[in-house]
Amino acid sequence: MSGAAPIRVVVADDHPLYRASVERVLRQHPRTEVVGTAADGEQALQAIRAERPDVAVVDFDMPGLDGNEVLEAVRAQELPTRVLLLSGRLDAGDAYAVLERGAAGVLSKAADEPELLDAILAVARGQTVIGREIQTDLANEIRLRSADDRPVLTDREREILTRMADGESIPAMAGAMHLSPSTIKSQVEQLYRKLGVSDRAAAVAAAMRRGLLR
Repeated sequence: MSGAAPIRVVVADDHPLYRASVERVLRQHPRTEVVGTAADGEQALQAIRAERPDVAVVDFDMPGLDGNEVLEAVRAQELPTRVLLLSGRLDAGDAYAVLERGAAGVLSKAADEPELLDAILAVARGQTVIGREIQTDLANEIRLRSADDRPVLTDREREILTRMADGESIPAMAGAMHLSPSTIKSQVEQLYRKLGVSDRAAAVAAAMRRGLLR
């Protein structure tokens, strides 16, 4: 293994201290090489395009493009990088959604250094990683999904759906949720696809019919 090429990694997180901590862990390991860092989703995607790393460690919630949008762009552009998404609060619905879209793993930002490093090495080997603290909830989500025709919505999608039902505009939602209008628009379009509709009124009606709105 000593002659094996290093695992090339891009680290993307908008919190400088956390990003620096992950970078330090990777630089200290003989099998990993940090080839780029990013403070937002746009920078992350640029680094992935430029460096084509083996693994991108991407924060789920970032300004500009969020982790989910970075993942979608990587998949759409058929880039070879495997994406490991990190979240400050892992939700089973979020995890299900990103794994369905091709994420190589989901991990809590509360994971300790050995767990994070093991996850990156496993993802580089082609494995899928799911954080220990969400495995049971994710299994339950899969069982519920198989027994129910209601689409699985992430916490963010549920909040946007509620705000849509309240009549909020995309700029208003962006301001209230501290996200860019483009991120909100992307999430709304994803909601439409999940609900099988093409406009706001139909989305709210479908959500109420399926018990997704109280």
